[in-house]
Amino acid sequence: MRAFAIVLRCGLTVAVAAVLPQLAFAQVSAGAAVKWGPGPDFIPPGAQFAVLQGDPGEAGGYTIRLRLPDRYQFPSHFHPNDEHVTVLSGTFLVGMGDTLDLTHTQQLSAGGFITAAANAHHFAAARGETILQVSGEGPFAITYVKASDDPRTAKPKP
Repeated sequence: MRAFAIVLRCGLTVAVAAVLPQLAFAQVSAGAAVKWGPGPDFIPPGAQFAVLQGDPGEAGGYTIRLRLPDRYQFPSHFHPNDEHVTVLSGTFLVGMGDTLDLTHTQQLSAGGFITAAANAHHFAAARGETILQVSGEGPFAITYVKASDDPRTAKPKP
């Protein structure tokens, strides 16, 4: 019995040692190290965007951050995969449906979380500068309910 315990203990030690090198390579990023840039063309102008992990355009997990100015709005849209959103700061208004209607939203403050299910039509707006962390499984895609709301195809305003 004692020999079995020693073999078991050695086996566990080897298993733990095999996992530890993987943990040592965990991606860690300080908030100040986030590299912000302009938002991509598939979101309305004015937002800032940062990729923290993965590549949203490829298969696999990704994590991004969005910095939204006061009164920023996302018209109604949907995604082919679940979208997980955590509010890091500010106030985020989220609603479900085909038309952006700020009278029918749920208000989320720092720490708030929502999962927009795949293909669920939703819209959102920011009150005050708002920072969001968004994660999901790529490739990321967005389809606007009204084609005229899609910034990739919207005609420039005179």
